[in-house]
Amino acid sequence: MILLFTDFGLTGPYVGEMKAVLAHNAPGIPVIDLMHDAPMFDARASAYLLAALTGSFPAGSVFVCVVDPGVGSDRAPVIVEADGKYFVGPDNGLLAILVRRAQTATARRILWRPEHLSASFHGRDLFSPVAAMLATGEDVACEALPRPSCDRTDWPDELAEIIYIDAFGNALTGFRAKNLPADAVLEGAGKRFSRARTFSDVAPGDAFWYENSSGLAEIAINGGRADSVGLARGMPIAILDS
Repeated sequence: MILLFTDFGLTGPYVGEMKAVLAHNAPGIPVIDLMHDAPMFDARASAYLLAALTGSFPAGSVFVCVVDPGVGSDRAPVIVEADGKYFVGPDNGLLAILVRRAQTATARRILWRPEHLSASFHGRDLFSPVAAMLATGEDVACEALPRPSCDRTDWPDELAEIIYIDAFGNALTGFRAKNLPADAVLEGAGKRFSRARTFSDVAPGDAFWYENSSGLAEIAINGGRADSVGLARGMPIAILDS
């Protein structure tokens, strides 16, 4: 399968144009909209979200990853193979966290170019055709990178901020829940949130944090919206003793 992870949103032509390229170049291969509202222009926050969302997919999956405010600049287009999965996107840090967490990872700079390459839409003209090549077993002209792609040694292993607000108003953090103490209290927007297993374990209207289905620590309100109490993307989150 080919999976799309972008910050394009679902309005406008951009996702449709990419899917048309994939349908033409990789007919019969499923194309899945994994996410099109990744943190806009924010490769760092998106990197933690991407790493959390892609762990359960099988080897051989191909991801087109486009959060690329530097499109058309000298940043390199890359293919990363991490634990048997392929990620096509810009060398701007978007793939850094999944590379760091992978058991095995290699990175290659993409040398192949289409006959026409828009300066502002590499998702359609470069990344999608390359993903189709990978999905159909076609060779892609590349060269090895001298170090793992998108190395960001200054980025923490756990990002202490809110990286995404979902449609329910729940606030996803950059913390992996397994690395937090079981009795940890999270603090954000001047409020404190204790841990619960799931929504029904707290009373309606109560706020809490829990390990979500992707393994991230997520702040929620049972029957309400966590963003209604001042939580917003990019807000720092602290870990307190219980």
